[in-house]
Amino acid sequence: MGVPEGLKNIWAEAANLTDNGNANRAVKLLREEAWNLSDSDSDKAKTCQLAADAFVELGSENDSHQKKNWQSAYKNYNNSLKFEPKNKDVRRSLNQLTGMMDEAGISLGTSLQIFDDGSPTPTGLVVILIAGMILLVGLKYAGGIINQEETLTATMEISYVPAGGDEGDRTTAHITIELFEDKAPDHVDNFRRLSDSGAYDHTIFHRIMNNFMIQGGDFTNSDGSGGHAAQWYGYCNGEAANSQGVQHTPETCRMEDWTLGDEATNGLLHTPGALAMAKTSAANTGGSQFYIVPSDSTPSHLDGIHTVFGMVIAGLNDVTAISDVSLELQPDGSEGQSPVHEVRLVSVDINES
Repeated sequence: MGVPEGLKNIWAEAANLTDNGNANRAVKLLREEAWNLSDSDSDKAKTCQLAADAFVELGSENDSHQKKNWQSAYKNYNNSLKFEPKNKDVRRSLNQLTGMMDEAGISLGTSLQIFDDGSPTPTGLVVILIAGMILLVGLKYAGGIINQEETLTATMEISYVPAGGDEGDRTTAHITIELFEDKAPDHVDNFRRLSDSGAYDHTIFHRIMNNFMIQGGDFTNSDGSGGHAAQWYGYCNGEAANSQGVQHTPETCRMEDWTLGDEATNGLLHTPGALAMAKTSAANTGGSQFYIVPSDSTPSHLDGIHTVFGMVIAGLNDVTAISDVSLELQPDGSEGQSPVHEVRLVSVDINES
């Protein structure tokens, strides 16, 4: 099955935008249109490659944002290789970018590079040697390890200014969340797809409530009014069918209205560290927005209504610190829900172990 003509056109337009100094528009086009049309692994590999190319250009254009853009490029090249491991063009681009990042003193933001074009790097030789030694020592314990289940986690890199501070006090947190695929398969799948596509990268936590939660994931409007599901899950703005009883389809429902069916009765509760889906008061209206519960909150009134699909396993102190950041005041002098200094979600990396 060939590549859809519409996807080819989007790819061509994105490449042209990148070549002509409009890489931001290229990223937006790839994120909002190309990814949803990418069905095969080959399609996804190409979309990630073009996104990486755009992020490389963005980093070259703006030194002040070079680190985050080149790290995003590195992530997207690696994602492309996950879908298409033998693509030599992507491998060459990745190696070139790695050299540029090394020269600029920018960390890769990921694991060490062990292989280069199939051959071990010097670092890789050391790692392989150590791994071999560990293997020899650990073989007798293998029986107790083989049957362990894989754990799916998400690592969020978040930039924020602690309460009472200013931009000079900005700090970076890394928060690791275990995702419960067996308890909320659609929500985890949706979150994973959005993360892998880069939709969450460089977005903000637009809503902060002390002793309650921190909310983000609006990758279209950044204010809580936007975002949508990564793909079609059977619901259009919470409804499976229209008023005449005709089933909605991805063709009859705008992508902006794609939502998820609730999985809130899965037994997972709103305990400190819970990752859950934000939605309206209506059923089945979750899309891309999510919230995380800090250590000083247990909003049990949301149990069975909002779907919990993950739990913080490292970095909960930072979640709590973010929930305590300084908030803008409303006209009546009361505290609002928008942070004085942006709380930025730099990236989300999905890992299996």
